[in-house]
Amino acid sequence: MKLLLKSASYVFHPLWMPVAGSLLYFFLTPRFFPVELIKIKLLAIAIITLFIPIVFYFLLKNLGKANSPFLSDVDERRWPLFFFILLTLMILYQVLNSYNYPALYFYFVGILFSTMTCFIMSLFRVKVSLHLVGLTGLAMFVVALGVHFHLNLIYTIAFLLTALGLTASSRLLYKAHTVLELIVGFFIGLIPQLIVINYWL
Repeated sequence: MKLLLKSASYVFHPLWMPVAGSLLYFFLTPRFFPVELIKIKLLAIAIITLFIPIVFYFLLKNLGKANSPFLSDVDERRWPLFFFILLTLMILYQVLNSYNYPALYFYFVGILFSTMTCFIMSLFRVKVSLHLVGLTGLAMFVVALGVHFHLNLIYTIAFLLTALGLTASSRLLYKAHTVLELIVGFFIGLIPQLIVINYWL
């Protein structure tokens, strides 16, 4: 059980959430997209939101500015969060648009506001669970997709809720967060997505 909970922290790391949301959008929604277009968009999103942040993390680690991929120290989070804000803006201005990909575009707008909130809180040395921020935002996005396109996504939603429970338990078990930090992370991930769905749902 401990191995499962420990694995949850890696498998459901917040860096995966933008790519996961993009995959679910392209493969679950009934809208038609050319396969080549899907590949190009997913590759661009993966490079910008996953591979570049990983390289940036190793740069910070070599400079002694980061000790763990989970950024356990709140002071370590400031530069990665600020950098991720810039990368998300790049996605919004260069990769997606609100006309052709409204749901996915506003999902990233929600990610942007969640990341900005976490960054501002880090300036005041307030630590929140980035894992729950990412997973909650993704779960809310999938629920909204199901409602908008009238899709039966009950198994996908159940899986994400189970992942939320496992990840929260993992962060508590390894004393990475307090219950309050998990709750705050949950709402930071949830509220921006609830707000932005009004623009596409």
